[in-house]
Amino acid sequence: MILAAGLGTRLKPFTDHHPKALVPVNSKPVLQRNIEYLQSYGITDVVINVHHFSEQIIDALKSNNGWGSAYSISDESDEVLETGGGLLKAKNLLQDEECFLLMNADMLTDLNLANIIAFHQQHNHLVTLAVTDRNSSRAFLFDKDMRLRGWQNKDKDELKLDPKIKLKDMTAYAFSGIHIINKKLFDVMSRAGKFSIVLEYIDLCMHHPIGGFNHSGGLLFDVGTMEKVAKAEAFIKD
Repeated sequence: MILAAGLGTRLKPFTDHHPKALVPVNSKPVLQRNIEYLQSYGITDVVINVHHFSEQIIDALKSNNGWGSAYSISDESDEVLETGGGLLKAKNLLQDEECFLLMNADMLTDLNLANIIAFHQQHNHLVTLAVTDRNSSRAFLFDKDMRLRGWQNKDKDELKLDPKIKLKDMTAYAFSGIHIINKKLFDVMSRAGKFSIVLEYIDLCMHHPIGGFNHSGGLLFDVGTMEKVAKAEAFIKD
């Protein structure tokens, strides 16, 4: 599933007239780039949620035959539901698979998906999160076994951590926007409506195995601003 429903306010003025998923990086929309990225690992069935200028995304998919992949649309035209609500709304399109991949439309990476999927299966995680050790004001907190234990937002001085666990024993990693999820997650989620999946993960991680896969050292671009799009274009030439 590719999360493409966001408003993309950091990408103004482009997103005043277009959805962020269609912002071009060297002439290719990021949505196309991520569909082709998934194809390179044999993933050719995708669910895409839409809200902001949803008709433009649907038209682009139709006119390009999904850029070679089969696709389903999860329509959030009435209200954008954030990551957790968007995932829950698409449940019926995903739950036939034992595991599935969830990713942000505006992240570009060379992460080897075969490796993170194998890691997820080996450890029998409920969820595996792709992370790196780059600087970020917001970070997931992991123990020495790379099991998720909490969340920190330094800008807002927020910390969510089991009181029995000491912050000094945790390692902070920044999220890369890719999750490998076992469908059992749907059975244990407690929220509904509009919500962030991060809140669910923090509630669940004390009782369910949610792990981190560190892929530091590879390429990773958050193309959430036009300045960051320009940086990505300097590395991505195809």
